[in-house]
Amino acid sequence: MTDYGEEQRNELEAIESIYPDSFTVLSEEPTSFTITVTSDAGENEETVEVTLKFTYVEKYPDESPLWEIASQENLEDSDTEVILTLLKEQAEENLGMVMIFTLVTAVQEKLNEIVDQIKSRREEENLRIEREAEEAEKCAFQGTVVTIENFLLWKANFDQDMAELNSKKQKDEELSGKLKLTGKQLFETDHNLDTSDIQFLEDVGNSVEVDESLFQDMEDLDLDEDDPDFNPLDLGSDED
Repeated sequence: MTDYGEEQRNELEAIESIYPDSFTVLSEEPTSFTITVTSDAGENEETVEVTLKFTYVEKYPDESPLWEIASQENLEDSDTEVILTLLKEQAEENLGMVMIFTLVTAVQEKLNEIVDQIKSRREEENLRIEREAEEAEKCAFQGTVVTIENFLLWKANFDQDMAELNSKKQKDEELSGKLKLTGKQLFETDHNLDTSDIQFLEDVGNSVEVDESLFQDMEDLDLDEDDPDFNPLDLGSDED
């Protein structure tokens, strides 16, 4: 008959000697303890760390111990999920044998992999930033490639902008009195001028008054219209 208590006590002594600085007993009944596992230092002396809590069940090692992650440093949630899955897989593979050292060793290796992954992710991020900077600089230097399509689009927009600018300029000059329109331009811009004179005559009608006294002496003049030298303009000249 297996003496589970004896196996558990022997393993506990061995674990304490292997991990003297990171092993802590939490309780004796049931036996519960923690082991802090730290990865090797990364490129920038960075590390990831996890503290595992184990609790012996009555029939350990024929049954898996209980475990949980008591604390962690520099790990993503996805990393902790990977570690928990790893512990389950290793426990199932080692049933019937004391397994704490095996579980801790597997976690140690996984933490080292995570540090390497962090390094790789950082390098990939730096490369991405460098590529984006190079592309931005290249685009700034080369500018936009001119095609028939984008040139025609630019030309249409340019013509529209110029037409609006000229229209605004002309209106501003008209308002300020700086623009003097010709008669033709006046008629083109104001069609009311086409009928203004006609309307004036219609409005005046027969109301025009003539001063007849201006013509009283006309009958006394000896005018010979058949005279070839007759000139009506001479009527207004003074002769002695």
